[in-house]
Amino acid sequence: MSKLVKAIIGLGFFILLAGITARLFLPSYIDKTTNKIWPHDPFVVPIDARTLHKDMLIMDWHADTFLWNRDPLKRHDFGHVDIPRLNDGNVAIQMFTTVTKSPEGQNYEENSADSDRITSLVIAQGWPIRTWTSLLERALYQATRLDTAINTSNGGLQWIRSKAELQEFLINRHRSTSQVKPIGALLGTEGGHPLEGDIKNIDKMYDAGFRMVGLTHFFDNELGGSLHGKNGNGLSNFGKEAIQHLDEREMIIDLAHASEAMARDVLSITKRPVVISHTGLKGYCDSPRNYPDDLMKEIAGRGGLIALGFWDGAVCDPSPQSIAAMIKYGIELVGSDHLALGSDWDGATESIAADDLHAITAELLALNVTSEDIRKVMGGNSIKFISQWLPEK
Repeated sequence: MSKLVKAIIGLGFFILLAGITARLFLPSYIDKTTNKIWPHDPFVVPIDARTLHKDMLIMDWHADTFLWNRDPLKRHDFGHVDIPRLNDGNVAIQMFTTVTKSPEGQNYEENSADSDRITSLVIAQGWPIRTWTSLLERALYQATRLDTAINTSNGGLQWIRSKAELQEFLINRHRSTSQVKPIGALLGTEGGHPLEGDIKNIDKMYDAGFRMVGLTHFFDNELGGSLHGKNGNGLSNFGKEAIQHLDEREMIIDLAHASEAMARDVLSITKRPVVISHTGLKGYCDSPRNYPDDLMKEIAGRGGLIALGFWDGAVCDPSPQSIAAMIKYGIELVGSDHLALGSDWDGATESIAADDLHAITAELLALNVTSEDIRKVMGGNSIKFISQWLPEK
């Protein structure tokens, strides 16, 4: 065997070994270093707060958990969400959201759609080849991962795709005598780019279980302008058509990351109230990530829900005290009937994890927010909303 052949074989073996190593260890490393738990000493939560927290039905509107390859049914000490930690946090319903594209150098001011850092993550995690080039396939694959988790959870995780499934879930959870109660799962997409400019793909996503569609993420797309894009435009003609079709399919419209012009266009077209699945309040945290207070009032005035986030871009200081203070500010701004939780867990953020939610309840009580208003914000408003606006069956 010649030296050249030996060198080629050696190089091939090295490449194979490097690929296996990257496949085994790189995704977990990226997950651990990207989805950080906000550092804190153990929270001291008074008995009255623990009692109230345990007695509530809690819902969160935004977790990107299925972007990552970790098993959501097993407990982890990194990232923000898995089923055991949702149970520890007494989360009854979680909206899982699918991420399909994100630009290099992602920021809140201005991003181009010309690059994508999700592609390398998809390849490193060993996703099917069809997901390497198609944003629709990336969304559908994450839907399949959620469906698989539900089917293998022995009833611990249950689909909520309709009013009928919501009622079935609530009955099951109420009747459960176990310490570990079932958790309801909804599915949404972070941005409308998986539609790939084809209105028929709304139906494909609906059939896969999607019931909420975000319109943009960190870049402008076929539907219109992003809050962090290049042009700040409103809805395109395709975007207007998509809004009408989403209404027809009774799918929830999510304005998170949409430009202000797009948000106002949506409000002028849709016949249904909208959700902002993860955001902050600009009057409390003057971040370019947050809409001005007058637009928030308009959204609330149309019956919409404003789901408040837990990371610094939304709340400035991601402590439970600051999150609670922003919630109180929101109650004074738009009323307690229009606020909800939108953590942005597992969304490349640093925040408290799902099992630390009781700390927010404690801080709300410390701010003299009434238990009635706490119940609304923590989940009551959200469950009322989906009971009205999900499809019947």
